[in-house]
Amino acid sequence: MTIEEMNKIKESRGYSFAQLSDYTGVPVVTLQRIFAGATRNPRKATLDAIEKVLMGDESVYTGRAYAYEQNSSVSYPEYEEAAAGLSEKEFVYGDRSVSGLRRKKDGDYTVNDYYSLSKDKWVELIDGSLYDLAVPGPVHQMISGLVFECVHNFIRKNNIPDIVIYAPVDVQFEGDDKTVVKPDIIIVCDRNKVKDKGIFGAPDFIMEIIAPDTRRRDMFVKSDKYCKAGVKEYLMIDPKKRVLISYNFMDEDVTPVTVPLKGEYEISLYEGKLKLNLDEISRIIKEFAE
Repeated sequence: MTIEEMNKIKESRGYSFAQLSDYTGVPVVTLQRIFAGATRNPRKATLDAIEKVLMGDESVYTGRAYAYEQNSSVSYPEYEEAAAGLSEKEFVYGDRSVSGLRRKKDGDYTVNDYYSLSKDKWVELIDGSLYDLAVPGPVHQMISGLVFECVHNFIRKNNIPDIVIYAPVDVQFEGDDKTVVKPDIIIVCDRNKVKDKGIFGAPDFIMEIIAPDTRRRDMFVKSDKYCKAGVKEYLMIDPKKRVLISYNFMDEDVTPVTVPLKGEYEISLYEGKLKLNLDEISRIIKEFAE
C-alpha cells in the first residue's frame, strides 16, 4: 500500500492521527511524518501496523510500546501497560478544586493560572491540564546530577556558550499559553531564551528520568509535544527497566531508539562528541534502587 493510498483511506474513514496512534501503537509524530511523505524509508513493521488498521482491523493496540518494539533486540513486555495507559497514576487537577486557583474545566487552564499557584506546588501544565509531580527520590537525583555534571564539564571544557539547567525550572513553549513543563535536564543554545521566571522557547535538548506514575506522559505525550515545539533531541532514562530511550528530532525519520544502560551514549546535539556514561547510571540504579 502506497502513502497516497493510505492517505485516501485515512481521509475516507475520518481517522485522526490520535486514533491511528491508539490502534497501531505508533507515535503521533511518526504517523504525521509518514503520511506527509517526510519519512523517506519508514520501517516495514510500522507500515504493516498502519496497513492492518486501514484494512479494517481496529482492535486497540495492546502489544509492546512502539518505541521499544522497533529499535532493540531486547524485549520489554512490561511496557504494555504504558502503551495501553494502564499504569498512569498521575493526579490531574483539572476536575478538582485547587487551593488558590479558580476551578476550571480540564483543558482550560492557562499559564496565568499556573503562575498563580503557590510556589510550593510541584506541578506541570500540559495542554490546559495540571498534573502533580512527585518529589524525586535519591536515584532520580543522582542520575540527574551525573548527567548535569557531564554536560556542564563538556561545554565548559570546549568553551561552548550553551546553558545546561536541571529541575526544577519552568519551560514555556513559544505560542503555547497552555503548557509549562519541568524537564529534569535541559540544554539551551540560545541564551536569549533564559529569563528570570524560566525558559521561554524550546530548549535544544531535554532529558526526563521516567518515574512509574509519569511513564506514559513522558513516553507519549511529551515526545509529541517536544517535537512540535522544536526540541532537537529528547532522551528518557527509565531506572526501572534500565534502558535509555532517545528521539533525535533533527533526523528525517523521527523514530525512537532504545538501548540498555551499558557502555556510552553519544549525544546527537554535539555530533557525538559528548558521551554519557551509561555504566555509571546503571551502577547507581543497582546500588540504590529498591
